[in-house]
Amino acid sequence: LRQAEGIEVDYQPGLDEAALAEAIRGASGLIIRSGSRVTARVIEAADQLKAIGRAGIGVDNIDIAAASKRGIAVMNTPTGNAVTTAEHALSLMMSLARHIPQATSSMKAGKWEKKKFKGRELAGKTLGGGGLGTIRRIVADRAKGLKMNVVAFDPVLTSDRAAALGVELVELDAVWAAADIITVHTPLTPHTKGMINDEVVPKLKPGVLLINCARGGIYDEDAVLRGLESGHIGGAAFDVFPVEPPPADSPLLQHPRVVCTPHLGASTQEAQDRVAEQIAEQLVAFLDAGEVKNALNVPAV
Repeated sequence: LRQAEGIEVDYQPGLDEAALAEAIRGASGLIIRSGSRVTARVIEAADQLKAIGRAGIGVDNIDIAAASKRGIAVMNTPTGNAVTTAEHALSLMMSLARHIPQATSSMKAGKWEKKKFKGRELAGKTLGGGGLGTIRRIVADRAKGLKMNVVAFDPVLTSDRAAALGVELVELDAVWAAADIITVHTPLTPHTKGMINDEVVPKLKPGVLLINCARGGIYDEDAVLRGLESGHIGGAAFDVFPVEPPPADSPLLQHPRVVCTPHLGASTQEAQDRVAEQIAEQLVAFLDAGEVKNALNVPAV
């Protein structure tokens, strides 16, 4: 950003809503990560703002409707952390299948509970979920390397294109019935919120492993907890939560068959560098030449 001609950089991390609303006055562009919230109040205070850039894919911390009313472009970097997030989902899958966190805690407590932590092979198992976006395609590709079968529901993708990716396209109920492991890689929307709930849990394959590295709330956490307690769900892994950080005394987090991480999906040095560089380049191109790339409320130009 500092190397770009005509760009003056005002770097102020860690601002709350009130401080950001004050600091945004006079700014032409704003770049944020996941820790900043661009609310309607902030946008209302932005008297010269033309574009908001999110270093990452999730934009639920930006009031896009308010930005659109003001003619402010909102851009993200949808592919910059895709590999890292996919790898984290696979790491959680392996941790669930082989009880790695629980076995580590047991050994650090001075125990040797070999029989307690008998796991499962992944080869020959079926990995399922909804949507075949960038992250799921990477997950599917790596899962095929582990000799897993991959099924997915996608209302847009053709069967031929899915087959080329090594994925069998099926209806959503068929995913629930067939999958030994389910991962989600979609935004949180009214359609995806509570995708797995009390109505869906009985449709899942007994012993299924559930993984969420996308957005908190896509799985109904109370329903997942009930499924774990009944034994129908074999294990669950969460990297994201409806409220972050979640309550320390959450029964879900304390469950012995739950693996959890503090929103680490995109937290690798490579991914953080990549999305920062991409959003800086996108914002400079927008302010300098009017080029629109990866915008969520403006057609690409």
